[in-house]
Amino acid sequence: MLGWVSHCCFFCTERKISGDHALLWLHHTMKAVVTFLLLLFIATHAEHREWARGKCPFPAFLPTSGRIFPSPSFSGCKLQQHSQGTTAAFLIHGRPYVRDKVCQEFKTMGKDDFRTMTLIMNSRKFSNATFKEISHLVHEIVSLAETCCADGVDPSCYDAGSSALSAKSCSPDSPFPDHPGTAACCLHQGLEQKLCLAALEHPPRQLPHYVELSNEELCQAFKKDPKDFADRFLHEYVSSYSQAPLPVLLGSTRNFLSMVSTCCISPSPTVCFLKEKLQRKTLSLLTLMSNRACSRLTGYGKDKMKFSYLTMLAQKIPSASFEDLSPLAEDAAEVFSQCCDSVAEDCIQQKLSEHTTKICTTLSAKDKRFADCCAGKNIMQNYFCISALQPAVAPKLPELQKPTDKQLCDDNGALHTGRYMFELARRHTNVPDVFLGKLYDASENVIRECCSAKDASTCLDSKRQQMGAELPAFLEKANQLCGQYNELNFLDFKKRLRDSIRQTMPDASPELLTQLTDQRADFASTCCPANSPPLYCVAQVTAELASTCKQGSCMLV
Repeated sequence: MLGWVSHCCFFCTERKISGDHALLWLHHTMKAVVTFLLLLFIATHAEHREWARGKCPFPAFLPTSGRIFPSPSFSGCKLQQHSQGTTAAFLIHGRPYVRDKVCQEFKTMGKDDFRTMTLIMNSRKFSNATFKEISHLVHEIVSLAETCCADGVDPSCYDAGSSALSAKSCSPDSPFPDHPGTAACCLHQGLEQKLCLAALEHPPRQLPHYVELSNEELCQAFKKDPKDFADRFLHEYVSSYSQAPLPVLLGSTRNFLSMVSTCCISPSPTVCFLKEKLQRKTLSLLTLMSNRACSRLTGYGKDKMKFSYLTMLAQKIPSASFEDLSPLAEDAAEVFSQCCDSVAEDCIQQKLSEHTTKICTTLSAKDKRFADCCAGKNIMQNYFCISALQPAVAPKLPELQKPTDKQLCDDNGALHTGRYMFELARRHTNVPDVFLGKLYDASENVIRECCSAKDASTCLDSKRQQMGAELPAFLEKANQLCGQYNELNFLDFKKRLRDSIRQTMPDASPELLTQLTDQRADFASTCCPANSPPLYCVAQVTAELASTCKQGSCMLV
């Protein structure tokens, strides 16, 4: 069994690394990993966005490793110099260059670490695939590298092997992860087919499915088959938190497997797990938080991400001014836009630490709760403390003044809209941004439609009247639901919820009451917290709005 410890602690050094220092290990491995990512056909999310904007796709040679963009055309593509220079080098040197570099990394990393990275990256890209499907893909990729990177093998082996994998991806009984874009890619031939297949990717999971086993269950599974345990953990964990920055995922998974392999052979496993889990607390929270934040960035975009962060701060500290909070929201959006796709080993930690310092400098003197969070010695823990703060009690403020037509339609329209949303958020501190985000979207649509209309004032007046009829009930319903969720323990919250539903549906059967109560409680527990999964909760809020008004007549739907 002990022979598998090195497999479970992939990229291990002789010295065991604690949770707070686990990412230091990445300094010695990320150069190889970066080359692996860029050359083993795995383009980053940022490169996919460049492709979506019409720029050159990054060269990719293995199928099923990225995001689909329908019917891509490469003939009119202008050469974009990649930061590592790899794109230009590929176009100059062609397939032998890619084969040689991949083989160099296969030999440098070794088969086991190469296989582990392949498992991690494909679990990240295909977050909805089964373990069996990922295992098939990993086996084929590693086999291709092992076969074609051996000394003396014909140089054509690699290209022929990748072509065979493309063909296998297009077969009706393909064992690889399923994707609705595969059929469209398979209409192409040769390099274009490979590039299209290489751009396939599943959307991220809306809700993480990974559940950590008990210490006893972990050790039982580890001792039964350490290799299978490590593979399944990597697949489940990485696919659950696929939006977290790659260095964070690598550090967290490596640290966890190191903990298990150490504690499960310890004479005092309970004490060992307690110590190790305490040490990895920061890394574990960083994985969870960064996955949520980067999912929000992916789902919202940078501008709406800034709005989301602004409303979160406004609700935690409604006494702060727009001038205090807007720069902090701008800074947070910039941090995540820089680090979510970055392979720099310390990007998220360094940038968040700097951001937390700005928060504490600006807000500690204005609010005791922020001051208490900022008093800690671990700056990352200070950030987690701030993120976990509950909404404050809404202060009594003057009547909210809406932006004028001129303000909405001038060059600073976005600023006026942002200020209005800020004022709305600090007056309704229990309404989470997933609800306010519907108002943000509606406002954007109104400005886009009315400010370009021939009679902007008439258009805006009409929209204001419609919004005025919808908004109060919408905010009241959200404020009541999430306010009760924030104030009560969960059992009391469900009891209050059941009583409320019974009053509105006195003839409902006990079974229906239980069903409706559970549905509403599940929705509240998922979508009322500030760090709720955006895509899932937006869909839930939209469905709820659609069910309470005639389709097409509600601005907020």
